[in-house]
Order: sequence, then structure tokens, then C-alpha cells
Amino acid sequence: MNPIADEAAFASAVVDECGEGGEPVSGGWCRRCRTFHFLPLEPARTECLRLMSLLRTHRRLDWHLPLAMADPRCSTGPLFGEAGGKMFGVLCCRDGEGRQVVLRAFSGQINGLWHAAGWVEPLVDVAALDALMREPERAIKNLGAKMASLPGESDDYRRLRQERRALSRQLMRAVHDLYRLRNFRGETLPLAEAFLGPGAPPSGTGDCCGPKLLAHAVRHDLRPEGMAEFYWGAGNASGTKTHGRLYPACAAKCGKILGFQLCGLK
Repeated sequence: MNPIADEAAFASAVVDECGEGGEPVSGGWCRRCRTFHFLPLEPARTECLRLMSLLRTHRRLDWHLPLAMADPRCSTGPLFGEAGGKMFGVLCCRDGEGRQVVLRAFSGQINGLWHAAGWVEPLVDVAALDALMREPERAIKNLGAKMASLPGESDDYRRLRQERRALSRQLMRAVHDLYRLRNFRGETLPLAEAFLGPGAPPSGTGDCCGPKLLAHAVRHDLRPEGMAEFYWGAGNASGTKTHGRLYPACAAKCGKILGFQLCGLK
């Protein structure tokens, strides 16, 4: 793929490389290469359809276990409830001997579960994340409780609101410091440095399917060939996601880091 002059050429690059059909390819702008790195849909689209069939049949993520051993948190039932659905993703890779390896991921947590057997692990150390957030979250909640007892326009209310915002920003910076991204060149950057601004990464950046899948591939010396993601469950409140449809990686979060993660992939 020829280098693209600047990030503003993002949309035309997708059309040039993937055609007018609007295939939901996933990728991002690479600051180093001055180009848009992306992965094609196939052969991951076929594997997505296979995964959908498994989820439809078994209605749980741990279908490889006997029903008596199933973890209730792996049930997909809640995805069709009030909370809505979730993105799932597939990355097709080759190992060092040329054998195909199919990786699966779900975005964020499912029913409070960060990791399930047969699915790639989260990008962050969950134990370290929980330890980091425990005290600041308690302090933020306490400030909120105090604010609830005060008139909304009082000086004390405004002071506590500023204090809570400062604590929240500080906590978010500390959370982002736990995330490290390594690309196929062997380069490693903290999330905040790999992220293409402006501003700090939004909450949840790094927890989506694409970054998790690519991080696992890099960690285990696998060469990605195609990636696809789909939405499973009740449609979201904004109406932008529909059950069973394929979507590209989100632009606001994944699109800002996938370019770095894919850099160096031949």
C-alpha cells in the first residue's frame, strides 16, 4: 500500500484499498509510516459466521464445557436484555509453521467477567487494575454523596465537583499507564503515547476486540491475516448497532491505536 499524505485521507484510502462496497475493514493511521494500516475481512468473516452459529446454538461462551460445568457469567442471555449487546471479534492468523490459528475476543467484560477460556485475555493486568481503582473510586463516590446533599449552585457544591473531576482525570491517567501496546516491529508504547489525539484516550480504549486480538497475536508470534467484528444482542440505545451485523473497529478508540499495533506487519 502506498503511503498516504496525511490522516485526512483515511476515508479515501479505505475505498481505494477495499472498494466501493464499504467492507468493514479494521485499521488505523500509522504516525510512523504516514499510512493507513488495516487488515482485510477475509478469512475472518467466515469464522465470524461460525462463531455466530455457536453462540446462537449454545447461548454461552464456554460451549466446550459440559452444561453442568458452565459458568453462569458466560451466558449470552443478558446481552439481549436492557443493558444491550456487545461486540465480538475474530482474528485469523498463521503460526510460525504456517498453520491457521483463529483467535476470538469479546469487548470489555461480559457479566463482570474479564476473561473466559478459549477467548483472548484482556490487554491490561486485571488484578493491577482493580487494586489501582479501589481507593480512588471510593473517594469519588464519597464526593458524589456529599454533592447530593448540597444545593447545585452553592460554592461547596462547585468546589466538590471540581475536586471530583480532578480525581477522575487523575485516575484515568493512572489507568491508561497500565496499558502497554506492542506492535509487529517490536516497539512498545504506553497507551496514551500510541493514541492519536487530540486529547486523552476515551475510557475503555484498549478493551475492545481489535486491540485485544492484536496484542495476543504479537505476544504469541502469530501473523494476522484477517479480522472481523460483529455485534451480538439487543441493539444499543443510539441505534447504531444491530444484532448479527459486522462492523469495523470503532473509530474513536480502536481507530486511534490500531495503526500503531499493526505497524511492522508484512
